[in-house]
Amino acid sequence: MRRNIVAGRQAAGGLGFSVLSDDDLDRIHAATLEVMCKTGIFVEDEEALEVFDGGGIAVDRKAKSAKIPPHVLEDAVRSAPEVVVLAGRNPENDIVLEKGRVGVACFGEGIMVNDPETGEHREPTKADLADASRLVDYLEHIDVFHRIMGAHDVPQSVVPVHNLEAMLLNSTKHIMIGSFSGYLTKKCVDMAAAVVGGKDRLKERPLVTFGTTPVTPLKLVRDTCEVIMETARAGQVLMLLSQGMAGGSSAVTLAGTLVTHNVEVLSGLVLNQLVQKGAPFIYGSSTCTMDLRNGAASVGSPETALVSAAIAQMARYYLLPSYIAGG
Repeated sequence: MRRNIVAGRQAAGGLGFSVLSDDDLDRIHAATLEVMCKTGIFVEDEEALEVFDGGGIAVDRKAKSAKIPPHVLEDAVRSAPEVVVLAGRNPENDIVLEKGRVGVACFGEGIMVNDPETGEHREPTKADLADASRLVDYLEHIDVFHRIMGAHDVPQSVVPVHNLEAMLLNSTKHIMIGSFSGYLTKKCVDMAAAVVGGKDRLKERPLVTFGTTPVTPLKLVRDTCEVIMETARAGQVLMLLSQGMAGGSSAVTLAGTLVTHNVEVLSGLVLNQLVQKGAPFIYGSSTCTMDLRNGAASVGSPETALVSAAIAQMARYYLLPSYIAGG
């Protein structure tokens, strides 16, 4: 088990980088509470609405909205674990997510590859993902294997199962995938359980983090709800990653985008914890700014770096492990 270096530790005479002050964090939290309980969030899935309703949340079935009161959110934040262990097939590759420690993962998803043998620029295959899995497994400074590409040569309706098979067979590190739906999440859990020795053992040593995303602004669509709930039932790690675009799908200001992002991720946390208190949860972000001239996601801009740093601060504010996409 590895505990990586600590980042952001305060020390006299040292350097630090904080986008938000303590007062800023409090104000964004207060705005988040206001949006959650007054505006609410769109919830497409009927079962998720049932869960929200049973958790003391005001649900409008016709509008498919849920308005989450502050005490429900605060209870969910308290119940989510502050420390999460991401297990690998090889226990030496286990990674501990806890306050201040920083690790590195690759990020998905490359839609084209350059063939290493022929140089051809083409769509990736399942064999390419298997090769990439072995490469990432060898690279000691990559802690977690986030699906780097997807298999385009298999039926796309069940591609998460094929992706996970290629990764489990060729990597001994912790794996992150998107599982698309509740049904496919169950199948992926079955596969991981077969590797580790059963579902009870998998709860103790979760080999896979399941990722899903809200739709900005303020929507938990059906497949997202299904993954949120199914991972909680299975006791598996959920990484809920918002992908707002400042100036596009969210406010052009940093503060406004942070509020939208926070509402989306924390609403998913509430659903996750209502299904199973104590379910492991990672506060995720691929939020960026939009190039207003070209209408494109400006992933590598200085403004996106500020957004990412601020979101990492927000995750620490709630004592939640975080996953922040880099540019």
